[in-house]
This record gives sequence, structure tokens and C-alpha cells, in this order.
Amino acid sequence: MSNPEGADTAGEPGSPGLPAPARPDRPARDAATPAPPTRAVELRHLRAFLAVADEGNVTRAAAHLGLTQPAVSRTLAALERHLGIRLVDRSTHHLALTPEGVAFRDKAAAAVSAFDEALDTGRLRHWPLRLGHAWSAFGPYTTPLLRGWQERYPATPLELLRIDDRTAGLTRGEVDAALLRGPVEAPGLVTEVLFTEARVAAVTADGPLAARTSLRLADLAGGPVVLNTVSGTTTPALWPPEARPAATLTVANTDDWLTAIAAGRGHGVSAASTAAMHPHPGVAYVSLDDAPGVPVLLARRDGPGHPALPKLAALAREIVARHSAHQAPARRPHQA
Repeated sequence: MSNPEGADTAGEPGSPGLPAPARPDRPARDAATPAPPTRAVELRHLRAFLAVADEGNVTRAAAHLGLTQPAVSRTLAALERHLGIRLVDRSTHHLALTPEGVAFRDKAAAAVSAFDEALDTGRLRHWPLRLGHAWSAFGPYTTPLLRGWQERYPATPLELLRIDDRTAGLTRGEVDAALLRGPVEAPGLVTEVLFTEARVAAVTADGPLAARTSLRLADLAGGPVVLNTVSGTTTPALWPPEARPAATLTVANTDDWLTAIAAGRGHGVSAASTAAMHPHPGVAYVSLDDAPGVPVLLARRDGPGHPALPKLAALAREIVARHSAHQAPARRPHQA
């Protein structure tokens, strides 16, 4: 880094985006001569942008970074000039990211996370493999995966992290791989389907639907449906267009989803492993006959990553295959 992270020279002569003053001891550059490259983006630019994005306010971002408000504003402006795009919309009273800023946020967070991790001396000796999930982890295979990894690769800790995000922190660089459910459209990810889970209905435990042995989507459409719009996989599109839910209630994580259903504010739909991984005294899980299954994916970023990622994928496949074989019903010989 050419400057300390706290320093900022944006807006001064010679800063990115501003021409340097002419010097009499140097001949004028010919118009056909390529301009010298501008100063590269530094880590402080990314940290300033992320602080503004997280705080939603330049003043609070400056306090978080231990800088002055003008310094943060200049640093953010210098980053925007270098990229040639507007990252933050300043036209309203409440600061907001532009669409380009939203897309850049994940990339900036991943870059800062990678830098910080590279300099973490504690991780150099035992580089843990961080496996993210938004809920239910690897379902029924979670414990076999953790135990199997510990037995085979004790020198590489496997950290299972719950992160309430559609990619469980993967696009932001918070984890090395993630167990995800449903289709994932985030760019720059490589995914592999490991198995498919059935869907179940989640209903209020003392309500009339809890006594049923099975349900259909139409049974849930008459009342509000609780949707986890941050990390969940259920949307109104799960129902046929002519039979969409009459009303929806949105929440931001699995805990709030369970609380709303237990309180009788609506019904929910989730993958079958939710019933085992997230039991709740106020929620009953009932088989859902006509809903498509949910694919469970192992995802990683497209590019160099943790060297143990191939081992993780191989072990996950092995565990699914082994348990699926044990659970497969025996076939009776055909009799004429």
C-alpha cells in the first residue's frame, strides 16, 4: 500500500481523477503519448465504501473507521472516479447504493475479506475450511459430514457457519463454500447438486391443519403464507398462477419465520430437513404432496479457493451415496 489506510489525498493535485500540475522542468506530453496509469485502488477505498454501505450514512461510516467525514467522502469519490461509475446515490436524504454499488459491494467485501485472511497469522498454521449455510446445513447428513471430516482431515478444521444470506456469505467472501437450497443465480459461483429434499408444510401446532396427515399447496393458499425473503426458497411462484396465496408475510430469517407461524400469523413451506433441524413447539410439519423437491447444492466461488474444497465435495458425495444406499427399500422379486 502506498499510503496508510487513514490517509487520503483524493481532491489534491496528483490524486486519481485530477491532473497533476504542469512542471517547468518537464516537457509537455504530446497528445499522442498514452497517459500514465492512474493510482490503483487501495484497500482504504474499499473499506470506506463498505463502511458507507453498511452504515447507510457517511458520518457513521467515518466514526466507524476513525476518520473525518470529509476524508471518507473524498475517498468514496476517488473510488467512483477510478471505476467510472456512481456507487452511492446522494440525491435523497437517505443515502442508498446504486444498482452498480449493490453489485460492487459483494466484490469489495470478498476482496477485503481475502486480504484480511491472508494476513491472519493464526490461520496460516491451521487454515480452516469455512462452510456456510443459511439454515438446516446438510440436513440429515450434517453430523456424518462433520464427524467424517474430523476423522479424515484433523489438521484442517471445518467451520460450519450459519449466515442469513441467500448465498450464506459466499459471494461476500465470508466462507469458502456453502450448502445452499434451491436455484442460485448469483454470478461467479460454481454449484453441484448433492441431493433433493421433499418439501413440507409448516403450520401452527394447535391449528386445524396440524391434524392432517398430508397437505396440498391449495390448502395453504387461503390464509397468509410466511416467506423468508432473505435466505428462503419459497416464493408465491411455487403456487399455480390462478391459485396464489391470498396474502403473504415477509421475514428475514428462519427464526422469525418459525415465530410467525407459531403465533398463527400464517403458514409456511420449507425443505423436509427443516423439520428435524428446526423443531419448534408451536409449529407442526406436515407432508406436502404436490410441491416439487428442493435441490441441495454445494457452492463455491469460480476461481482459486481453499485447497481442501475438492476433498469436501468428495466427502459430501460419498456420505449422500452411502446413506441413500442404506435407506433404499429392498426390492421384492417379481412374481407372475
